[in-house]
Amino acid sequence: MARSTEPDAPTAPARNRTPLPSARTVTATVLVIGLLYAGREFVIPVALAALLTALLRPAVRWLEHRRLPTALGATIVMVLTISILAGVVWGFSVPVQGWAEKIPQSVTAAQAKLAQLRRSMQQVTKVAEQLQNPGQQPVGAPAGAPGGGQPAPPPAAPAPPVAGYVARALGTTTSFIMGMIEVLLLCWLALASGDLFYEKLLRVLPRAADKRVAAKVASDSERVVGSYVLASALINACQAVAVGLALWLIKMPDPVLWAMACFVLEFIPYLGGTLMVGLLAIAGLTTFDSPGHILAAPGAYLTITTLQNNLVSPLVYGHRLRLNPVAVLVAVMFWWTLWGVAGAFLAVPIIAALSVIGRHVPEMRPLSEFLSD
Repeated sequence: MARSTEPDAPTAPARNRTPLPSARTVTATVLVIGLLYAGREFVIPVALAALLTALLRPAVRWLEHRRLPTALGATIVMVLTISILAGVVWGFSVPVQGWAEKIPQSVTAAQAKLAQLRRSMQQVTKVAEQLQNPGQQPVGAPAGAPGGGQPAPPPAAPAPPVAGYVARALGTTTSFIMGMIEVLLLCWLALASGDLFYEKLLRVLPRAADKRVAAKVASDSERVVGSYVLASALINACQAVAVGLALWLIKMPDPVLWAMACFVLEFIPYLGGTLMVGLLAIAGLTTFDSPGHILAAPGAYLTITTLQNNLVSPLVYGHRLRLNPVAVLVAVMFWWTLWGVAGAFLAVPIIAALSVIGRHVPEMRPLSEFLSD
């Protein structure tokens, strides 16, 4: 019997193998990332305006149902929003100004305490070396110091110049104000136009199936992102009150200011909490003397935020708003590198929107599976 010359069948069908991304896909991804970085001064205000529009759109729709024109409803909502923001900024301007005036003294006190701690650690190291080598000269009588006296402590480092910090802060404040004006103007125009952009998007899509998918993606993304930001604001407000009360009980200066900082920084997952712990540790070092009192401020914050993350957040966010923690950390680091503070703030809304898109677009379902909890 003649043997078949056909090659053996493959052990696994080729269709079961996951195809690698093509060079065109990788090139397009790198190009998009480069464009987002190069055009960040244009893209960041647009992204922030889109986020604010998603938050305020339900209020404008509620006024539309009360027979108010869309443009008038958008104007009323924006005036109320700007008034609330201006009131919050004005209310906290006094404690922020007082805290800024105390920065030079705080830096000097922190440097002095760190120098003292460093000298203490050096003494402990010398004692340990003396115990290991009893034949060495005693710690209290170094060479060149007659009578066993201690050498004179090094002079304290001068306080850093504040003029450069103030000038840089003023320039940053001016840029921030101009950016906020752009964001608010874009948001008002988007709200006043109603669903014009949404209708134009549906009109240019050729197939009815694509129109249905686009409509579902737009509505779900707006609802999920808005719900996530509102839920985060509620959780952060409650956590800020708890942190402020805890710091007030341990007699930490400016507990209201720290509560405000907690509310703002908690919008940046992981990085905001790390920065909060570092700032509280520095403030405790400059305010208190005993180690237990110094560690009380960051310890209180860590205790409160741990309870919040494990008990409160799962109940408030629910199943649909929970995201993969690893994906959140990677997204925050990526967008922080790309857009700075604004990118870290926008990271979670962006991946929440991508997760929603992936649930409706078959080609992006693996991405949605990775982003979801």
